[in-house]
Amino acid sequence: MRLSTVILPVRPWRRGGRDEWLRAEQLGFHTAYTYDHLSWRTFRDGPWYGAVPTLTAAATATERLRLGTLVTSPNFRHPVTLAKELISLDDISGGRITLGIGAGGVGFDATALGQEAWTPRERADRFAEFVPLLDRLLTEDSVTQEGAFYSAVKARNIPGCVQRPRLPFAVAATGPRGLKLAARYGQAWVTTGDPKLFETGTPEQSRDAIRGQIDKLAKACADSGRSVGELDKILLTGFTPDRGRPLESLDAFVDFAGRHFELGFTEIAIHAPIPDSDFAADQAVFEQIATEGLAQLGG
Repeated sequence: MRLSTVILPVRPWRRGGRDEWLRAEQLGFHTAYTYDHLSWRTFRDGPWYGAVPTLTAAATATERLRLGTLVTSPNFRHPVTLAKELISLDDISGGRITLGIGAGGVGFDATALGQEAWTPRERADRFAEFVPLLDRLLTEDSVTQEGAFYSAVKARNIPGCVQRPRLPFAVAATGPRGLKLAARYGQAWVTTGDPKLFETGTPEQSRDAIRGQIDKLAKACADSGRSVGELDKILLTGFTPDRGRPLESLDAFVDFAGRHFELGFTEIAIHAPIPDSDFAADQAVFEQIATEGLAQLGG
C-alpha cells in the first residue's frame, strides 16, 4: 500500500512552493503529483504554474520522492515535444518520474489554443493515437510516424529515459478504449471514481462503481495478454461522494483507505491542503495521515 499526495501548482516557488514539495518528501509520501493544466476550475483567475517546470524544480529540490503528473492530456500537448520534456525531466530527477496521462476533458484547456472543445469520441480518438506514439518516442532513438492527429518525422530522443525501457505510464481511464490503452501501455491505472455519482451518489454506490471499473480493467488486461495484477491501481481522491471527509481525521482516512485498498488499489493520492478552496483541510491532520495512516492500515 502506498500513500501519495497531489500538490496543485498555485504557490510561487520561492514563497511556499518549494517548501511544500520538500515537506512531502519529509512526510514520507511515495509520490508527489501535480496537475498538468493551463488553468483549472476555481483557480482559473489566480496563480497557476506549469507542471513540467514545477516538477523540474521539485526534482532538483528533493532526493527520494517520486514525482509525476495527474494527469497530462492531449488537450494542449503534442507527443513529440512532450517526449523531449519527459526525457529531460527523467534525467534531472534521476529516474523518479511517473507520467499520469488521460484523454482530457472540456475544461479551460480544451479551448485555450483556439480550438473547439472535442467531443468524447474525438478525445478518445486522439488519446488512442497519442499514447502509442508517445510510447515509441520514449523507447526508440528515432521515430517517423504519420497519424490522423499526431505525426513525427525523424524525431530524435537520445539517450531516452533513465528508467528503462521508459518512465512508467499511469493511465487514467474508465471507458473501454481508455482501459484498453491502460492494459496495453500502462504500468498503472488511475481513477477518480464515477463522476456521475459525485453530486448525488453514496460512498457505497461509488465503491460498487469502482469495483465495476476494476472488473472491466481486468477484462481489458486479459484481452491484452496481461494480468490485472501487473498494474498498480491509483485512486485520486476528492472526486467521490466522500469528498473531503477522508481528510477530516486520521480515523476517517483509515476507514476510507481501508475500504478502497480492499477493492484492489495499491496507491491512494490525497491533495495537499489549500486554504479557502475545495481542497481546504487541516494541515496537522493531513500530516498525521501522512505519517501514521499506512501504519494504522498495517501497510
